[in-house]
Amino acid sequence: MTLPISRYPVPELKDLPEDIRVRILETQEKAGFVPNVFLTLAHRPAEWRAFFAYHDALMLKEDGGLSKGDREMIVVAVSGRNQCLYCVVAHGALLRIYEKKPLVADQVATNHLKADITPRQRAMCDFAIRVAFESARIDAEDFAALHAHGFTDEDIWDIGAIAAFFGLSNRMANLTAMRPNDEFYLMGRVPRVKS
Repeated sequence: MTLPISRYPVPELKDLPEDIRVRILETQEKAGFVPNVFLTLAHRPAEWRAFFAYHDALMLKEDGGLSKGDREMIVVAVSGRNQCLYCVVAHGALLRIYEKKPLVADQVATNHLKADITPRQRAMCDFAIRVAFESARIDAEDFAALHAHGFTDEDIWDIGAIAAFFGLSNRMANLTAMRPNDEFYLMGRVPRVKS
């Protein structure tokens, strides 16, 4: 039995606005499949556009002190704490690929304090979780701890913004019962088959 990808109606590709359809087809061409988040959130096109505009601004940013792996690690740490199956599986795949470590996503999602990551990454994940669950308690000591690892104030903004954004993403994925694509589970764990 194949489970639905969302508890909400998922529109057909042909019925979507042109800009959304084009983006989904570009993603399919690049990845080889359409991540279910694209289809699930297309249930509300205006919100889809806002979500992916902010996602891209945070996750595709080229400048700053965070690597692509760092960004995905933040997502996985926060998503693990939020028990978001979709984001742990999907972003865990990207984390494994960017870090070239097949075990790291499982470790970070379960308990970043025990994960095989650097002290700098541990401090980054500590702060991301603080933003996600105790933002009212953030103070100068939190900034000082990150500065000690070489993060700038702009990097700290990025860490916090990614943690906050994926708090929203996690909650929407859980609300909709968004199912991860099967393709994500093996990405970064087994060698990619070249055609």
